[in-house]
Amino acid sequence: MTTAQDRVFRVAQATGDTVEAAAVVSPVPFSARYDLDRTTGLISRADHPLRGQSVRGRILIAPAVQGGVAAGWAFLAMRHLDVGPCGLVFGAVNPVMVQGAVTAGLPIVAGIDPAFFDEVETGDRVRVDPTAHRVAILGRSTV
Repeated sequence: MTTAQDRVFRVAQATGDTVEAAAVVSPVPFSARYDLDRTTGLISRADHPLRGQSVRGRILIAPAVQGGVAAGWAFLAMRHLDVGPCGLVFGAVNPVMVQGAVTAGLPIVAGIDPAFFDEVETGDRVRVDPTAHRVAILGRSTV
């Protein structure tokens, strides 16, 4: 349920179940293959702005994605190890990433209002509601 103070943004594409969790926000396009350690869920690329942050149980947010088939399958591998994100929000996405998310059972939305990236911060509590085609920023997380 959203409240009057929640900031709600529309998305163009969406699939999966509703999920609510703390956000981890990448300011750069994201590659599941090259940016993540798929065995720990930590952002591991040496020059990534979020290096050392965990995506485990969080909603991963980025303006775009990078990568092909291996990137999409990374989420499935992470799910089996229980180290992956619980939802994905992207400004732009490719079909392979969507296939990987669906296969891994991850809610994924894309084509979000660009203003969202000016408002959301790592640590914000976010609700992704694919059925309603919306993402809400609920406030700062206590996690």
